Amino acid sequence: MVRSISILGSTGSIGRQTVAVAEHLGLQVRAISTNRSIKLAEEQARKLRPAMVAVTDESAAKELKTALADTDIKVWGGEHALVEAAVISDTDAVVTAVSGAVGLKPTLEAIKKKRRIALANKETLVCAGSIVMQRAADCGAEIVPVDSEHSAIFQCLTGRKGELRKVLLTGSGGPFRGWSREQTKDVTPEQAVRHPNWSMGAKISVDSATMMNKGLEFIEAMHLFGTTPDGIEVLIHPESIVHSMVELVDGTVIAQLGVPDMGLPIQYALTYPNRVASMSERLDFTKLGKGLNFYAPDFEKLPCLALAIQCARNGGTDAAVMNAANEVAVHLFLDHKIGYNDIYDSVAAAVQTVPRTENPDLDAILAADQEARAFVRAYFKQ
Repeated sequence: MVRSISILGSTGSIGRQTVAVAEHLGLQVRAISTNRSIKLAEEQARKLRPAMVAVTDESAAKELKTALADTDIKVWGGEHALVEAAVISDTDAVVTAVSGAVGLKPTLEAIKKKRRIALANKETLVCAGSIVMQRAADCGAEIVPVDSEHSAIFQCLTGRKGELRKVLLTGSGGPFRGWSREQTKDVTPEQAVRHPNWSMGAKISVDSATMMNKGLEFIEAMHLFGTTPDGIEVLIHPESIVHSMVELVDGTVIAQLGVPDMGLPIQYALTYPNRVASMSERLDFTKLGKGLNFYAPDFEKLPCLALAIQCARNGGTDAAVMNAANEVAVHLFLDHKIGYNDIYDSVAAAVQTVPRTENPDLDAILAADQEARAFVRAYFKQ
């Protein structure tokens, strides 16, 4: 049973919900981290009394250090501080709730310490899934997914090793389900972050709107569950009640259902293999109205999803390039510097332009990541 945790990205949407789950379960929080949300980080620090707070923004770290001067809580600044938070002593599990490829290094370091990785940072496996999963196996570190879809698959497959035929990965379709490229050209950031079912951070909300998020989850599922692109099928499920399913070798389909509440998969990642009472609402089947619907995705209207699946098939550094390019493009969109459709156009251009490295090591992956980011900035003259 996990008794103490570190929360990387404690001020984000998943991080805040993890704090609530930790309090519900009575877990000790040894370390928390933020980028620059120092007001909330200070509130969390005073409430949780962690040994340290990691602040990746150096100037924000100095401000928080001053704010917490009357406590014995250490404040570390810079991206390396994330690693310190991940490997801090007397920690059973690390919840990787940071957004983006910045989660890769601290995850790898936590694996060395044989910590349980409650993985909410899908970019870690998108960029370097083969390396991460192999190192976890070598070190004996558990990786338990927090994404609702991957948690569902994980739960459906427990005790069924070798029986998987196909992963059925569900997605709501986002706020613009069924819209054409012409209809989405004038979409604003404010519209894109309004997800119909889930409460999430801005970046992941935009990824859900473009369905890039489902593409990232497609690649993540390949690594987590040891399958090929042909072993995963994406289904549009607008109600977000069936979080994902697995088809077994005999044709049986097993699904995990629940209300759209990230508290459930967060808690399960920390209590696995046990289950305890949660704070989440119970699913009432009598209130589902017209029932549950499933559709095949229209890849012409969802080019980001199609691109991600193609990158999964291409292998090498393509997924890392796509992820990095998407991170930069989404942030430019959120800053009102580019249009909604520009996200796909620039990411596709990066994948086509940045040379692919086959069977990359970690250095090659990190180099491809940086080259992709530079490409997108140059593409938009930023």
